[in-house]
Amino acid sequence: MDIILHRTYYKEGTNGALFIKEHFFGFCIELPWLENRRNVSCVPEGVYVLKARYSQKFGHHLILQNVKNRTLILVHPANDALKELRGCIAPVTCLSGIGKGTSSRNLLNKLVSKCYQAFDRNETVKLIIKS
Repeated sequence: MDIILHRTYYKEGTNGALFIKEHFFGFCIELPWLENRRNVSCVPEGVYVLKARYSQKFGHHLILQNVKNRTLILVHPANDALKELRGCIAPVTCLSGIGKGTSSRNLLNKLVSKCYQAFDRNETVKLIIKS
């Protein structure tokens, strides 16, 4: 299963739109592009394999594999990129500003459900990030 993330870059943050099977799924917020610097930049555009992950803090969520010069890049809930993200990606139901959104947990749960269904079918889930 391929998930497409179309990004728009701003100085204050990055907003994106998620598509699954060419159908709009929701939005994403991220930090601004700052040359892939750890903890302060969104990840580079590219194709990443997603895997299931669980933590006490975020519950069920996703992790990107093989991000160049980065580790622990997650897809987890957040509604304000500058305050809550350190290089990760947060799905949001609605955008409320640059790098800001609403109802992140709701959309993350839907995304995780879709991905886990694909994992159960032994499908590779890829996140394709582009502008």
